[in-house]
Amino acid sequence: MQLSKLIARMAAVIYLSASLGAFFSADYYRKVSEDLFNNAGLTYLAGFMTIIIGLLIVHYHNIWAKNWTVLVTFLGWLALLKGLLLIVCPGFMHSLSEGMLTEWGLKIFPYTSFCLGLLFGYFGFLSATPPNQSLRN
Repeated sequence: MQLSKLIARMAAVIYLSASLGAFFSADYYRKVSEDLFNNAGLTYLAGFMTIIIGLLIVHYHNIWAKNWTVLVTFLGWLALLKGLLLIVCPGFMHSLSEGMLTEWGLKIFPYTSFCLGLLFGYFGFLSATPPNQSLRN
């Protein structure tokens, strides 16, 4: 299976799961985010894991093509940046995430996540294979 489709499938499942969770358990998601930033070790671990995921995507899928696979590369770079910011300046990341914890943010997040899940799901599960795409370019 091609790497682009595999990462898109994983992203689809993660985004759709987060969306459904936020639709049905908004208070739980608020608590998870608050708990994350109240625990320095957990924040560091989340940053560390996000860096690893982002770096793996960037290393193995740094493809800047004029097709949907650039979304996977962009996702990897965003994950890498987020992980770095979680470790280097967790307070800044906490202040950014507080906007998501407002009533407005908790209403928008599930829909945004759902749309991203559908987008990655379409490309990962339903779209045709991009031409000349290999595991490593």
